[in-house]
Amino acid sequence: MTPIIGAGFLGIEHFTPPWDVFFLPLFNLLVLFYRLPFFDFALAIIVFTVVIRTVLAPLFVRQIRSQKEMQRMQPLIREVQRKHKGNRQKVSEETMALYKEHGVNPAAGCLPVILQLPILFALYQALIRASGIIQGFRPDSGNQAAFDVLQAQNLVTAVEGRTDWYEIAVNGACNLPEFNQLPQFLPLNCQLIDPIKLTQPVDTTIGWLLGLDLAQIDTVFALPLFGGFALSLLAVIAAVLQFVQVKMTSPRPNPEDPTSSMTSTMTYTFPLLTIVWGGIFPSGLILYWIVYTGYLVVQQYLIMGWGNLFPLFGWSPAWAHAPEADAAPRPKRVETTDAPAETPQPANPRVPASGGNRSNPRPANRRQGNAKRRGRKR
Repeated sequence: MTPIIGAGFLGIEHFTPPWDVFFLPLFNLLVLFYRLPFFDFALAIIVFTVVIRTVLAPLFVRQIRSQKEMQRMQPLIREVQRKHKGNRQKVSEETMALYKEHGVNPAAGCLPVILQLPILFALYQALIRASGIIQGFRPDSGNQAAFDVLQAQNLVTAVEGRTDWYEIAVNGACNLPEFNQLPQFLPLNCQLIDPIKLTQPVDTTIGWLLGLDLAQIDTVFALPLFGGFALSLLAVIAAVLQFVQVKMTSPRPNPEDPTSSMTSTMTYTFPLLTIVWGGIFPSGLILYWIVYTGYLVVQQYLIMGWGNLFPLFGWSPAWAHAPEADAAPRPKRVETTDAPAETPQPANPRVPASGGNRSNPRPANRRQGNAKRRGRKR
């Protein structure tokens, strides 16, 4: 039924919901930029990233402003932690009350992260599919019959000199039942709209990057280390940008806050993971991450300045604005219909409760003076 649903949809001949609903628009957008004049696959990824980040910008603006307000609230939070030291439940309750009072949602940063993960997965698949090369597939892994049918129709051919490497065709039948078992061998044009259908696989080798193949792990800007793992310069650049981005929005270390050490650990853990991913994932994905994170750093700077980036390992430049200079946020005033509290006056037992205006005690004082004078006359 699924091939019938997708048939004729903008010329896309193979459509398998629900994943293709998300993947195919991104794949087509990436190939569209690649087909523009004077564009190569690296420029297509860069423009693709800028477009995606611009579309998601409103979500990230809200997140950054929330993080900025949380930074400004740190003095109030530290005061709550000092006041209720040792009582974690009370600290948690008071902190959440502060967040609610200042309109801050601590979970506001989750939505952008949730949205970008599917984009990463889709881009990874787009890079693999655009290159037209499938790596690591073994036809004897239980799909031998389906593989033989596709190979007999020249929809898949072995790459010379490479074990378990296969090249998929650009054109061919799109709705063969074998693709239900081996969807990775689907011809490229089966999932592209009519105006951007290809005549040959995408050229993922970039000359101005010294022949870097964006569909493969970085071997051009990489330093071999051990066990076949290489330290990619592209991954190091991505890790530095990610460190700057996280450090700008992270709260300052607070020994009284039990979550402070966890936040500091995450500041260094994610960049290290990015370096590891540089030796595992295609370099095109790392290029996407560089542009994506660089865009986010600029966006954060325009909204919140340098944030808590400085001091950086004990160094703080003179031109960096110190976040401590910002005034701590004042609690919002709650408007009520009750009369404002008055300054308490000392009680006078000689004055009846109903006598005089409390705001102007002079008449009561006159009566008291007259009573004293009458007593002396008697």
